[in-house]
Amino acid sequence: MDLHIHPLARTLEVRPGANLLEVLREHHVPVSYSCMAGRCGTCRCKLVSGQVLDAGQDAIRPDSQGERYVLACQATLTESCAIEIPEPDEVVVHPARVLKATVTGIETLTHDIRRLRLKPNKPLEFSPGQYAQLQFAPGLARPYSMAGLGRDDELEFHVRRVPGGRVTAHVFEQLRVGDAVRVSGPLGTAYLRTKHRGPMLCAAGGTGLAPILSIVRGAIEAGLTQQSIHLYLGVRSGADVYGLAELRELQALHPRLTVQVVVVAGPAEAGQRLGLITDAIRADWPGSLEGWRAYLCGSPPMVEAVTQLVRGRGLAPEQIHADAFYLQGT
Repeated sequence: MDLHIHPLARTLEVRPGANLLEVLREHHVPVSYSCMAGRCGTCRCKLVSGQVLDAGQDAIRPDSQGERYVLACQATLTESCAIEIPEPDEVVVHPARVLKATVTGIETLTHDIRRLRLKPNKPLEFSPGQYAQLQFAPGLARPYSMAGLGRDDELEFHVRRVPGGRVTAHVFEQLRVGDAVRVSGPLGTAYLRTKHRGPMLCAAGGTGLAPILSIVRGAIEAGLTQQSIHLYLGVRSGADVYGLAELRELQALHPRLTVQVVVVAGPAEAGQRLGLITDAIRADWPGSLEGWRAYLCGSPPMVEAVTQLVRGRGLAPEQIHADAFYLQGT
């Protein structure tokens, strides 16, 4: 049976029962991957035609746009099919690791956000915008995005307190400098595409600022200072605004970085805007966003709303890199 690979225009003859990721690696097809266990999402491919068995399931559930996607590491080839590899020129491979880390700092950023700094016993390789699973104790684990870069000596995370959340209650009330934390990662596909040379739209809701800071820092490190970056930070109220000092530092390093702080409920400080983040983006960019890339991090409603807005401005799904922060009772 045949496996057709877009956009490489390659056709491979494969045996039934083969694992898709193994086939791609065996034939040196450029594909991103990390954990190889179906957790990180890095090896996500579009299923253009045909069927595969995905972790024992007969069908692939379509996304909100009706597209069918599969994790290559979890897909078993059962018939001739066609897949689309996302951005074969932007492949990232960071082997998933489990590291021990030590808490080196816990800093108050707002009334319900803490900056957590960890010193890992070994370096954690990741692309700007990815996240990791932090385990503080048995049964106390949650994913959080890195705010820094893989070359940093310490890992930085922004933790917002979730009402009734056992993990964030532990971070706010019990965690101390010197405590041990288990770090698993990297995870996620909303990472910086360094080969893109067009404008970037970065939308962060609340602690979604953490991965956006990582993405902007990564763009500066990669020398992408000639392309414009338009960053929107949306918060509920003025009391939720944070990270302004860091953003000013980044603006000093990136001459084409603009920052808009959007506050839902006033009053707003000088230079801040009232309303929804989508209102600000819509007002600033009424025309086409063709040739842009969008990086969206925050609550699912915010990510979905901005996704629909930029798609209406001409961005294709593969040009939108989103990481929705789901609240969990733990």
